[in-house]
Amino acid sequence: MNVVFDLGAVLLAWEPTRLVQAHLPEHAPTEFAAAALGRALFHHDDWMCFDCGTRSLEDAIARMAQRLSLPAARLDDMLGNLGERLEPIPVTVDLLESLFARRDAGDALRLYYLSNMPSPYARALERRLGFLRRFDGGVFSGDVKFIKPNREIYELLAVRHSLDPQQTVFIDDSAANVEAARAFGWHAIHCTHPAALAAQLARYLPAASSIGR
Repeated sequence: MNVVFDLGAVLLAWEPTRLVQAHLPEHAPTEFAAAALGRALFHHDDWMCFDCGTRSLEDAIARMAQRLSLPAARLDDMLGNLGERLEPIPVTVDLLESLFARRDAGDALRLYYLSNMPSPYARALERRLGFLRRFDGGVFSGDVKFIKPNREIYELLAVRHSLDPQQTVFIDDSAANVEAARAFGWHAIHCTHPAALAAQLARYLPAASSIGR
C-alpha cells in the first residue's frame, strides 16, 4: 500500500488564525476577524502563486499588503522565515515513524508526501526535519509549479513512482484536496483531527490495526 501524506495540518502544525493573531493583532481583534483575515491572506491568488512557485515571497507580500491595507514589514515578519517555524504534530509524526518501522521491517508499504509548500519553506523543512528524508519520495508544489487540488500534481507523483490508484491512500486536511484525490482514483482520508488519523488509516491497512498505539 502507498500512503501519501499532506504536510500542513497533518504532519506539521498549520494554524493561520493563530498566526494572524500573533503577528497582526490590531488588524484582527477577535478570533472571527483573525480567521477571516487568514482566509483573505492564504486563500487568494497572491499566496497560491507563491505556493506553486510562480511568484516570489516579496511580490506576494507586496500584493497582500496593498490589497488588504496591511503593513508589508509585519507580513514579512510573519511569513519570511515561516519554514523555520513550522513544528511537527507529535501524534501524527509518531504514526509516521511506526509506518517507517513497518516498511523497514519488510512490509509492502511505501510512504510519500504531497504538499502545497513554497520552495523556500520546503528547503528549510528539509534541513530541519529528518523524517522528510525517510520518505520514499514526494512533491512540493513550489518545486513543480502545480498545486493541489489541480489534477496535475497528483498525476506527477503517481507517474514518478508508478503508484497503483487502488493501492494508494492520500491524507489531507483540505476537503477539496481529498475530493480531487478521490476523483483521480485514490483512496483518501480527510484529516480534521490528527489524533484520529491512526484509526482512520488502519481501515486501509487491516494487517496493522494496532498502528500508532
